[in-house]
Formats: sequence, structure tokens, C-alpha cells
Amino acid sequence: MTSGPGPASAAPLGEVIISVDAMGGDRGPAAVVAGLAISMERHSEMGAILHGDEAVLLPLIAQHPILQDRCTLRHAPRVVTMSDKPAHVMRHGAGTSMWSTIDCVKSGEASAAVSCGNTGALMAVSMLRLRKLPGVNRPAISCLWPSRNPGGFNLMLDVGADVRAEADDLLTFATMGAAYARNGLGLTRPRIGLLNVGTEEHKGRAELKEAHDRMPAVATAGDFDFVGFIEGNDLPSDRVDVIVTDGFTGNVALKTAEGTARLISDFLREAFGAGIMSRFAALLALNSLKRLQKRIDPRRVNGGVFLGLNGTVVKSHGSADETGVAAAIGLAHQLAQVRFIERLAARVASSGVAGQDADDSGPEATGSEVAGPEDTTTA
Repeated sequence: MTSGPGPASAAPLGEVIISVDAMGGDRGPAAVVAGLAISMERHSEMGAILHGDEAVLLPLIAQHPILQDRCTLRHAPRVVTMSDKPAHVMRHGAGTSMWSTIDCVKSGEASAAVSCGNTGALMAVSMLRLRKLPGVNRPAISCLWPSRNPGGFNLMLDVGADVRAEADDLLTFATMGAAYARNGLGLTRPRIGLLNVGTEEHKGRAELKEAHDRMPAVATAGDFDFVGFIEGNDLPSDRVDVIVTDGFTGNVALKTAEGTARLISDFLREAFGAGIMSRFAALLALNSLKRLQKRIDPRRVNGGVFLGLNGTVVKSHGSADETGVAAAIGLAHQLAQVRFIERLAARVASSGVAGQDADDSGPEATGSEVAGPEDTTTA
């Protein structure tokens, strides 16, 4: 374990280096360090740069021998709290563990970043330091949704990066979601659905209808299948692999699902603890309940990926324990291994041209364009 501002090359050559913010989670640095150790046990070729207060982290790292030779400690004396405003962090965030974590990806020292910290601040810092990919107007946050698909999950985006999304943004979200599903979920030709209040083509807001009409051309360029409009009850179904929506709708759906899952869990606990016979029934159903718990355990798929940036950033849930943190770091490692950002940039570029051509060719074209390289600044 290397301490201080030294280069990440202290880790053995050939490793995939992950930059980890140790200070942002609700459970404190101990959960992050323990999660990093678990992830390193699973991925022998992974190295890490750990960011945070050296005085706090050194004793925690000493508890995990596997970190000694594969982890570089980068001292960052300040912490972004959950109550900090994104605008404030953008102006005054230098010196925080979050800022330092993202800067390692910007400089090329690390292939991906992971943080359990303030979501709004993390997105703001990531956009400021990494910038958007050419062709991306609005980045998106993706999440995995339990489903009946063989892999057990669907992908949904955006779930909160921006409350708005124009037609161009929805087309870009579809391209980015397909690229993630292909590289992160192993789906050769993902099926994309556009979330709406109905499946009929005449329903929905103007930007949804426009995106629906232009999506087939983007699907051809992006190498995915467009299944059309889907409704809320399709989110956990096997009809679709990737759900595309705006950040407002996606975030409401995500939080509603999380609340419903907690409610059902509480109801089950109350039902099986209501009396002696109920407790006996719980013992008989124990194996089935454990299988159900494992299938819907959010810790196994913890980690929302920020899509559309010039670098891979994974946002772990703030309340994640070491199991959840390990899953988020493992996801970052997987995406870094397949050079996800390079593949995503190529897909966005090709699909952006296709979407623009489709927009220009129809008699009812609006004239809006996908942002080009001149509209963004690369890192």
C-alpha cells in the first residue's frame, strides 16, 4: 500500500485501476474499505487508488492485508456531505475525496471511479472535470431493475441526472443504454422500450412521439431492437431489456419501487412473526425465502452508472454496506476491462448521425439536432 500523492503506478503494471472515494457513504469509510477488499479478492488483476483522510483510512487498510500491495492511498482532507449543494461543490470542491476520485479518471491514472457520496454533487463534479462525450447533450444515470428476463434485471435510464429530456436526449439515452446492456449485461442485441402512459403511438408528450418516430433509424445504427412504447407495468417484464425515460419519471419510478420493496419486506416480517404457527411456517419456508431474498437483494447490483461522460463513474447507493460497495467496484472494474467508454463514444457518434438524418428526412421534422463535437468540450 502506497500512501500520499505518489502515482498510481505503485500498483503492478497491467492492472485495471479503480479510483474509490472512501469518505462519502452513510456507513462511513469502514464499509468502503471492506467492500474494496472483497472486490480485490474477486478480481486478482485489479488495483485501486483510495481517496480520503489518511489518518482515518490507514488503520482501516491495515485490517485488510490484501490491500497492502494493491492500493494507493491519496490523502484528501475534506469530505462532500450529503447536504452539500452541487453548485457549492463545483466552486469549492477541490481538496475533497470526491473531487480527487474523479480527477484520477480525468488524468488517466484510473480507468473508472466509484463513490457512495452525494449524487447531485458527484454528477456536477464529474461533468465539470470529465466533460460530456461529443454528441451527448444530457448525461444520464442508469440503474438495474429486477425483472423476469433470464439475467434477472432490466436497465433503466435516466433515473435522476436531469428532470428533463428532449427527443434528442431520449435517442441518445437509448444508444447509451444499449451499449451498457451489451457490455455490462452481455446482451448481443438489446431490446429498447420508451416509457409512456400507453403503448399507442398517439399517446404521450410531443418529445416522446418525436423520439418514437426517429428511433428506428437510431436502432439500426446502434444495433438494437426498438419495441416501441412501454408502460409502467413493463418495467419488470421480459418484454424489454432497456427502459428509456426522462430523469423525473425514472427517479419517481425508482424510489416508488424501493419503497414498495421495503413495505413488502416489512409485511412479510410481520406476517411470519405474528405467532407461534407463523414462526413455524417461516421455518418451513426458510429456503424459499432465502432464494427470494438473494434474487431481489439490491446489494448484488448496487451501482448506478453515469452515462455520457468522458470517463466511467459508478454511483454506489449511499447506504450500501461492504457487499454493496464490492458490487459497485466490481461493476466499475467490468466496464473498465471492456473499454466501455471508447465503445460508448463510437456508438453515440454513429447513432447521432443516424438520428439527425432521420430528423431531416421526414416531412414533419422539427429541425432539432443531436449535439455535435462543437457543442461540448472533451477532457
